[in-house]
Amino acid sequence: MIQTYDEALAWIHGRLRLGMKPGLSRMEWMMDRLDHPQEKIKAIHVAGTNGKGSTVSYIRNMLQEAGYKIGTFTSPFIETFNERISVNGKPISDDEIVSLLQVIQPLAEELEETELGGPTEFEVITAMALHYFGEASDIDFVIMEVGLGGRLDSTNVINPLISIITSIGFDHMNILGDTIEEIAGEKAGIIKRNVPVITAVEQPQAIEVIGTIAKEKISPFYQLGQDFFILGHHANEGESFTVKTQNKTFPNLHISMKGAHQVRNASLAVLAVHMLQDTGAVQIEERQLATGLEKTKWIGRFEEISKNPLVILDGAHNPEGVNSLVDTIEAHLKGKDIHIIFSALSDKKLDTMIGQLEKIAKTLTFSSFDYPRAATTGELYENSSAGESINTVDNWQEAVEAGLERVSSVENAALIITGSLYFISEVRRFLLN
Repeated sequence: MIQTYDEALAWIHGRLRLGMKPGLSRMEWMMDRLDHPQEKIKAIHVAGTNGKGSTVSYIRNMLQEAGYKIGTFTSPFIETFNERISVNGKPISDDEIVSLLQVIQPLAEELEETELGGPTEFEVITAMALHYFGEASDIDFVIMEVGLGGRLDSTNVINPLISIITSIGFDHMNILGDTIEEIAGEKAGIIKRNVPVITAVEQPQAIEVIGTIAKEKISPFYQLGQDFFILGHHANEGESFTVKTQNKTFPNLHISMKGAHQVRNASLAVLAVHMLQDTGAVQIEERQLATGLEKTKWIGRFEEISKNPLVILDGAHNPEGVNSLVDTIEAHLKGKDIHIIFSALSDKKLDTMIGQLEKIAKTLTFSSFDYPRAATTGELYENSSAGESINTVDNWQEAVEAGLERVSSVENAALIITGSLYFISEVRRFLLN
């Protein structure tokens, strides 16, 4: 039996050897043995290629500002493993992780002996989260972030109050499909019968797929730009905008997180909370809603680590994320020399991502980090134009130190460190220490 936190993490991460095993049968087996904790929570389910974490955080902060106690399940983590299961933004304790695993581990080992096979790492963590939230009588709402896709994701055992699909992009195509329609179909798999679904998805073909599935499930469908709107958006220290729904206007909202994509995420969160209020599930004042939005921060997303020199971390780990990063840089860092350090996983669309970064970078440095799927600097370089402004530094600590020196020695420069969230997590810890 697991006794310490280090033993718990080692056992959980050891499940990685099982890889990804899409499907809900193992989760349903564990939920049955745990007396169906997923049925004891009031949940909001958030899927999408990008924007899930920010949307979860906006909703949490608004509801928290109104006095509710909110559980969140997110991935991956940036600072500590425990943050994946949090209450009011605070990760659960090491002792709670151990106690949870003492419940889940015997089930996992029993399940391993069945024809279903053992649960994956993500299934174990999801089961831990649902057991924790299901047993906690004082948690008002739980916001669950999908790990991958939606239809076959282990979080899809819940029956939420609201489903949210933030965006659709080309990521995890080896699992989710090669076309926007296929990927949208997987994400839309979270839609449950009669449960409202909200989306900021932009591609017409993806919207058609989501709308069709919502219609089949008799689920009210709310689309940004069709059923609710962003008005008067302008960039300042963060972003200012107004959200107009079918029956209410929320004027002069402000968020500190930068980027037009963050405005879209925030508008999804506003509508979700407004709908909860409309059904009587929550009571929240406009002032509390606005304050919760403004207080929201999400580490590793256009996060300013230093002002002088200007250093920004952003986990832009797929083409859509890089596109949003480039747009945000152009809106908020006009006139600055942009120096970029980039490292990514080898299964991403590297040529597309690097091509976007090259357009705005005065210098672009490729590096790598210790992770099984991390791209080598050689792979990154091969996917670039190999121009004079591009260089490779295998050791990412050396790349970061050289980047800091570069932007410290010239005026009006910014260092952007971006790519895989696993990479950003390591760099963030290094810089803050």
